Amino acid sequence: MNRELKRVSIVVLLMFLALLGSTAVIQVFQADSLSADARNTRTLYDSYAVERGAILVAGEPIAQSMPVDDDYKFQRTYSNGPLYAPVTGFIPLNGAPTGLEHAMNAELSGTSNAQFFEKVNGLITGKNPKGASVEVTIDPVAQQAAWDALGNLTGSVVVTEPKTGRILAMVSKPSYDTNLLTVHDNQQVADTYQSLLNDDSDPLINRGINALNPPGSVFKLVVVTAALESGKFTPESAFPNPGTFQLPGSSAVVINSGGGTCGGGDTVTIATALRLSCNIPMAELGLQLGDKAIRDTAEKFGFNSDYTVPLDVSQSVYPTDLDDAQTALSAFGQTDVRATNLQMAMVSGTIANGGMEMAPNLVEKVIAPDLSPLQVFEPKTMKRVMSAETAATITQMMVNGVQDGAASNARIDGVKVAGKTGTAENAEDEPYTLWFTGFAPAEDPKYAITVLVEDGGGLGQTGYGNLVAAPIAKQVLEAVLNK
Repeated sequence: MNRELKRVSIVVLLMFLALLGSTAVIQVFQADSLSADARNTRTLYDSYAVERGAILVAGEPIAQSMPVDDDYKFQRTYSNGPLYAPVTGFIPLNGAPTGLEHAMNAELSGTSNAQFFEKVNGLITGKNPKGASVEVTIDPVAQQAAWDALGNLTGSVVVTEPKTGRILAMVSKPSYDTNLLTVHDNQQVADTYQSLLNDDSDPLINRGINALNPPGSVFKLVVVTAALESGKFTPESAFPNPGTFQLPGSSAVVINSGGGTCGGGDTVTIATALRLSCNIPMAELGLQLGDKAIRDTAEKFGFNSDYTVPLDVSQSVYPTDLDDAQTALSAFGQTDVRATNLQMAMVSGTIANGGMEMAPNLVEKVIAPDLSPLQVFEPKTMKRVMSAETAATITQMMVNGVQDGAASNARIDGVKVAGKTGTAENAEDEPYTLWFTGFAPAEDPKYAITVLVEDGGGLGQTGYGNLVAAPIAKQVLEAVLNK
């Protein structure tokens, strides 16, 4: 073989290897991501010719594909659209799917890598293709109880299992009927979607994971964690107890809820400040800690980080470069601190789990059409946020807050509940954002719950966390503890 022919042969061989390699990468390693890409409309159209897998709660379908006599062959239907909309999302005609319909699209449509051999078998046998089913972690009792307890309020309820991170309930209100967005009529779907977009109450937003609100006093749990973990403070560390506190370098004044001092006496402890949810001693504590210590602890809990459940969760924020006045305000969850419901659920769930943070998760397993498990999701530990001793100390402080403090409306007869309320200010003349986060039974936590109410409980600025959010948490906890 002459030299020129040898060179040409080597070039052709290298081109063939490059083509083979790139094809392998696309078909093996990138298949799932390409199928899930919202711009890949071919995959979306093809999915209508497939019996899409069901989304299951406790073995019962809350989303499934039903055969219809039209060109699309199947239509997606939802057994209780408004109740489960934050979980399922929807897959519209000629549009991008949302919720789990998007996050688990490859599995539900039968195009995931794990289902490759099933696709090949279908081609050989001539069987109609079928997607896998997705079993979620939602507890139907918890979901319904959260829906009922939230009533007509604007907000969300998230219930988790502290030891595993499993999400047992995710309710968001106002909601919408997902069935109206899956009919096989383009104009009807477009009109319905536009009306939802135009709705001032924003029903399409999943307030459990995508609404960012000032956390108010529930953020005090993060600040107390930072204080105790620093080794410089104990629950009995005391601070001056004035009735007003002027922010450093500012003319603005901080007051406690209801005005006056935090209990009696010239000084007040961290334990009392948390139990009575007082702002002034927390502002004083925040100044002594400094914004870096608070931010570092907030980031241990998950602030300023992105994560999925596998739904995309909006990033909760603890801001950078705060001055002293802003640091004091941040110590009771104001200034530019923002959090999702799920983020605060992770805070209380971590305390309940002895300081160990578990990865939140909404999917239990993926089930093949022949009912064999394709994928089972195991509990995943993210990190240790605080020592077990600190977690036990804060738990007792939260119990005191429910038994004889600012979270008293979460008390349940015969059950020790740990909890913290929050009443966060928004812009002037806007209703407060109301919170409750906690867990029960406190000595062996089985359920952690976070309640978010965005409209002040319909009471304008007279509503507060213990009046509105705590009773919602109590109602849900009673339902799941008694099931």
